[in-house]
Amino acid sequence: MKKLICLLLLTLTIISCEAQQRGTELVSPKQFSEAMAKDKGQLIDVRTPKEYNAGHLEGAANIHLYDQDFNERINKLDKKKTVYVYCKAGGRSADAVESLKLNGFQHIVELDGGTDAWTEAGKPLKQ
Repeated sequence: MKKLICLLLLTLTIISCEAQQRGTELVSPKQFSEAMAKDKGQLIDVRTPKEYNAGHLEGAANIHLYDQDFNERINKLDKKKTVYVYCKAGGRSADAVESLKLNGFQHIVELDGGTDAWTEAGKPLKQ
C-alpha cells in the first residue's frame, strides 16, 4: 500500500511539473528572449502589416489579430509547440492569447509591454 501511495504521489508531482511548463505566461523582454533561446517555438506578431514592416522581432510571422482569417491562420501553427506572441504595447497580444487558448494551443508566452518594452530594454527590431 505504501508503494502504491508513493507511486501515486510521484506521478502527481511529475504531472504538476509538466503542467507548470505549459499554459500561458506573461513575461518581460529579457524572459521572452531567454525563453525563445531555450525553445525556438513559433513567434507571431499580431500587429498590422504596416507596424510589422516598420520593425519586428527577428523570425516573427505577421498574423494580424483583426484580419478575418486570423483564426484560420493560427490554426495552421503546431498547437503542441510553444507560441510566442507580441504586439505594440500588450493589448492586442492579450486578445490573441485568448484566441490561441480557445483554439487549443498548449503553451503560449506573451511579451509583456510588446515592442515598446522590447525596444526600451535595448533590444533591436528587424526592419
